[in-house]
Amino acid sequence: MKYWEIIADYLSRASWSWGCVSAVDSEGRTIWIVDAHRGDGRRFIVVADEKLSALVELEREVLTVTFYLASIRGGDQ
Repeated sequence: MKYWEIIADYLSRASWSWGCVSAVDSEGRTIWIVDAHRGDGRRFIVVADEKLSALVELEREVLTVTFYLASIRGGDQ
């Protein structure tokens, strides 16, 4: 299993819907756009030069906000 697949599996098991697409920017470079969202209105979108980098950054954003919200709500996510 590739590392990006592990991150994607984690997001899915944590009730996040996610998607990933590659595109070519105006300078001809391939970029990766990934997003994750949940029914509670939380949504994250990340753009990076590599698929793995995009998913690692997405995971970091999701975890940071999730842990922050849990801390201010007393463990309630």
